[in-house]
Parts: sequence; C-alpha cells; structure tokens
Amino acid sequence: MGDVRALRFDDGTPVTAASGIAPLGDGWLIAQDDATFAAWRREGSVLPVRVLPPVEGHDHFSEAAGTKRLKPDLEVACPVEVDGVPAVLLLGSGSTARRMRGVLVRLEDGRPVVLARDLTPLYERVAGCLGLPMNHLNLEGASRHGDTVRWFNRGNLTAGVASGSVRVPLEGLVAAVLGRARPEAVPVGEPHVYGLGEVAGVGLAVTDAIALPDGRLLMSAAAEDTPNAVDDGLVVATAVALVSGGDVLAVASIPEIDGHVHKVEGLALREFRDDTVHLLAVVDDDDPSAPSAEIELRVELF
Repeated sequence: MGDVRALRFDDGTPVTAASGIAPLGDGWLIAQDDATFAAWRREGSVLPVRVLPPVEGHDHFSEAAGTKRLKPDLEVACPVEVDGVPAVLLLGSGSTARRMRGVLVRLEDGRPVVLARDLTPLYERVAGCLGLPMNHLNLEGASRHGDTVRWFNRGNLTAGVASGSVRVPLEGLVAAVLGRARPEAVPVGEPHVYGLGEVAGVGLAVTDAIALPDGRLLMSAAAEDTPNAVDDGLVVATAVALVSGGDVLAVASIPEIDGHVHKVEGLALREFRDDTVHLLAVVDDDDPSAPSAEIELRVELF
C-alpha cells in the first residue's frame, strides 16, 4: 500500500463515487458513478468534465435525495483510440435501463471533447452471452489487451450470480459509440465465470480489472452485502485477484486504512517491472459527503 490521497476539485468540492480511472493527456480521467461529469486529475489540478447532460435537471444523484434511480451510473473507464487519437471510453453499468450508455472522451487542442450514445442492444447481447436476465447485469469494469476489451459483470453470490466477463473487440465497441456501427452488431463472446471466494459469508465480486503485458489479469473485488445489483450494502473486505483466462490463480486482501475498508472500484496500470505491479486505484465508499480516495497499490506476483 502506498500513498492515499483525497480527491477534490479545484473549487474544493469532493470527487465522489469514483468508479473508474484511465489516462487522458497528461493526467487521468476519473468516472463518478453518481454524477453527469467526470474528474480530470492532472498535476496540481482536478477539473470537472461534463460527459452527459443533466437528467431531469440533476447532475448529482443519491439515495437521500431520491434521485438515485436517475443516475447514468458510469462504472467503466477504459483507454481506447479514436482514429488513432488516445481517448477514454466510459460505460454505464447496465443495471437499469438508464445505465446503458457509452461515452467517448478525447482531447482536441488540449480540451476534452465528448460523444455519448445509447448502447442498449449491446448490453442485451452481453447479458445473453453470460446467460443472465437483464436485472442481474452489473457491468462494473473493463480491461484492454491489444485490440480486445474484456467487460466484467460484478455478480452477486447472494443472488446466485457469479462474477463473469465477455470479450468484445475494441474497434467495434468504439465504432458503436461513434455511430459507425450498430450496437447489436458488435461481436460478444468468450464468456468466463470467476470463483473469487468469500469473506465473512459475503462473496467477493469483481469491481474492475487491468490486463498485464503477458495477458494475465489483475482484478479488484469487493465483498459487499447487498441483495441485488442496485442497492448499496456493507463492504466487509476488498481484494485483488490474479487471473489467467477463466482461472483464478491467487486472491489477496487489500489492507484496511485506519480501520476502514475502502471499496476499490477503478484500477489503472502505472508500471509492471520485475514481477511487481504498480497500480493507481480509486475508491467509491458510497458516501456522497466524503471525497473519494486515490490509492497507490503495489502487487507482488509469483
């Protein structure tokens, strides 16, 4: 465990519900699953980037305000390219009909440019490939390896749903958001299911993943006591898992910080050298009043 930093925008307001992170220009784009804008974290600065229009006049969403049902729930931040230019793809969780959009963020003349599109037919194909009804879909992470994206469904052992993933071609996924391909035409295949174990009777479920250069994956996982894909629950533990194909090779707990379990929901690869992986992780603690944390993680492989 390395540095832990609270994330705040330049005006002092907190970055909340950080759910994904990917490189953008000279910084990092952080998805907030409870808002219509992301956070562009650069050296000495964190700026808001609008990624979707307000929903019924709201830009922030919470259970307390009675607006959680409206949120677009952007859970994935994945590095991609648009016509050879680096970009970030944000994806909704798919856990409700409002949460099935893709957003591309790229830089033009140093400024973020955003394009969003409804991808409902693609989400339906993903659920079908995983053999799940739509109410069990909860796509919370994605890893990129070359020209392929592996898209991860969080699962919920309480509801009898294991964590899983599907393989999607990067080019097809980007083309669907750009409007150059029909979402239902994007190939979806090679489903995997993962057994990550449980902690205190609560099943670990994938929250994000990154691909290592050798093709293996590192997943973050949370043991959250919740009955479904929408409601929040008590997080009793978090972990990282090393995965090859559909096989879970090892699972290790993420240490608590000051007695608190931080729910890691986004991972980015900083460096992989001498079997040591340096990660940048972001945390969603399901508390709209507290700033999300950014954590430096170091994982020793075998």
